[in-house]
Amino acid sequence: MKFFLINGSVLGPALMLFLCYQTKRWMVFFDSLAVLSALVFGNISAMAIFQIIKDDTVFMTNIHGLFLDSVFLITGAYLGLYLIYVLSKQTLHQIGDFFPKR
Repeated sequence: MKFFLINGSVLGPALMLFLCYQTKRWMVFFDSLAVLSALVFGNISAMAIFQIIKDDTVFMTNIHGLFLDSVFLITGAYLGLYLIYVLSKQTLHQIGDFFPKR
C-alpha cells in the first residue's frame, strides 16, 4: 500500500502534466475538478465541525470520524495530487516554455 501511495503521488501529477501538454482541455478539466473537490472537501469539513460544536462533544475524538468518509478522502487525495501538479507546472513554466502560452 505504501508503494502504491508513493508511486501514485509521483505518477499521478506526471500524467496530469503530460495530458495538459497534449491539449488545454485537460487543464480546464483538472482545474474544474479541483474547484469541485475543494467545495466538497470544505463543506464536509465544515459540517463535521458544526455538528461537533452543536452537540458539544469532545473535539479530538469525534473529528477523527471524518476520516471514515470516503468522499472526504477522495476529494482530499485529489487536492493533494492537484497541488503537486500545479507546483510542477509552475516550476516547468519558470524553467522554460514547456507549455504553450495561454
